[in-house]
Amino acid sequence: MSNLHEECAVFGIYGHQTEDVARTVYYGLYALQHRGQESCGIVVDDDGLFTTYKDMGLVSQVFNKQNLASLGQGQAAIGHCRYGTTGMGDRNNAQPIVVNHHKGRMAIAHNGNLVNAFELRQELELQGSIFHTTSDTEVIAYMITKERIDCESIEEAVNRAMNKIEGAYSLVIMSPAKMLAVRDPYGFRPLCYGKRDDGTFIVASETCALDAVGAKFVRDIEPGEIVVFDGDEVRSIKDHCETKPHKICIFEYLYFARPDSVIEGKSVHEARVRAGSLLAMEHPVEADVVVGVPDSGLDAAIGYSKQSGIPYGMGFIKNKYIGRTFIAPGQKNREDKVRIKLNAIAETMRGKRVVLVDDSIVRGTTITRIVRLVRNAGAKEVHVRAAAPPFTDPCYYGTDVDSQENLIACQHPLDKIAEVIGADSVGYLYVDHLNMVIGTQPGEGFCASCFGEPYPTVIPTGQKDRFEGKISKSEKKQKKSDAENYDMYLRND
Repeated sequence: MSNLHEECAVFGIYGHQTEDVARTVYYGLYALQHRGQESCGIVVDDDGLFTTYKDMGLVSQVFNKQNLASLGQGQAAIGHCRYGTTGMGDRNNAQPIVVNHHKGRMAIAHNGNLVNAFELRQELELQGSIFHTTSDTEVIAYMITKERIDCESIEEAVNRAMNKIEGAYSLVIMSPAKMLAVRDPYGFRPLCYGKRDDGTFIVASETCALDAVGAKFVRDIEPGEIVVFDGDEVRSIKDHCETKPHKICIFEYLYFARPDSVIEGKSVHEARVRAGSLLAMEHPVEADVVVGVPDSGLDAAIGYSKQSGIPYGMGFIKNKYIGRTFIAPGQKNREDKVRIKLNAIAETMRGKRVVLVDDSIVRGTTITRIVRLVRNAGAKEVHVRAAAPPFTDPCYYGTDVDSQENLIACQHPLDKIAEVIGADSVGYLYVDHLNMVIGTQPGEGFCASCFGEPYPTVIPTGQKDRFEGKISKSEKKQKKSDAENYDMYLRND
């Protein structure tokens, strides 16, 4: 139950003309709602006529029978649900984005974050491009349509654009006749496709969405791959495959993805159980009950309980009708949501030594509140265990941790964090053991830069909200210092 902003979810269907594609996308986005709760949208393609509906809010709030029906029928549709990591949280930045260009139309949905979006946007603006959003998804759309001028096909334009965009991107792109699934060469974010018995193809961020619409999993989109759905044909372009090291975000397994999803052949649920087992071996403690923080801490708590032999107990009742706590803007609102979101079951914890297992500790505010709930329920001791290493560095690939300013592990020594959050002890998963969570070789196959590991790409200049004209605290301080120095120079000249 960390305070992380998530990235986004993409979904696409490509099938028959009579298919009620909008409703299928609705169900798919509903299954992917955990990845983004800020806005959502659907674009339907009916023989080249694109119909769009998108707005702020949850999938169930934005769409109803009337506006789903207004999208009509078609042979293809794509959808998106969002939490913005680049771009302000408003309707203009809701996706998918529809672009009209000289060779037709294109709709695009994007999960991830570019590291060179700011430079590319400046370059495009100097060439006369006018942007209507502040998200880097529009930068990708412009790069593709720019390449489309000299290309015979949409897939060729995408292939060329991939030479220039860098960072994390899992894309679903729709032209009047085709649908494309695209994944960056590092494979930061997951993307897969499946097929239904009626012959329609489904593309989704996670396999749980395939299950939700009755599609059978076919395979993951490979890092760097472009998969083209064209009529009954499925083609693959692999010019960018194996050009970069494989670096899927480890936090997809620890927090972002739904437990029932399978990413690159690895069960998310089993990965979290293994993380809990590792925690029990790394940070044992004498206790009476193991309690997990809903939802993504539950699997790790089961693993901790099995490995340690300490009984597992249900410690909290969760209000299922409120979104993840980080969605609320502002710290005060976030704390209010924690208060109404969870209620402790006192019978489980009264008079006991409790091991409290959560998926991670980011800023420390949420876990502090939860520890207080456990104390108020009568626990004799509270030992916090985090199924992720300490967050020490910003993420540039789709997780909204863009500075060290609010990371508790950067503000306090590890041996003091227990005191800060009100626990008797704190234990984090060892970063050197992350590979054991997903069964890879040490340091291979995943990105853990937010935990202090090397960044796979160049680090972007500026910060992710530069498109809104904002500057960081350090930049403000430097600007103030420069102004003061210049003023001093004028006075002394």
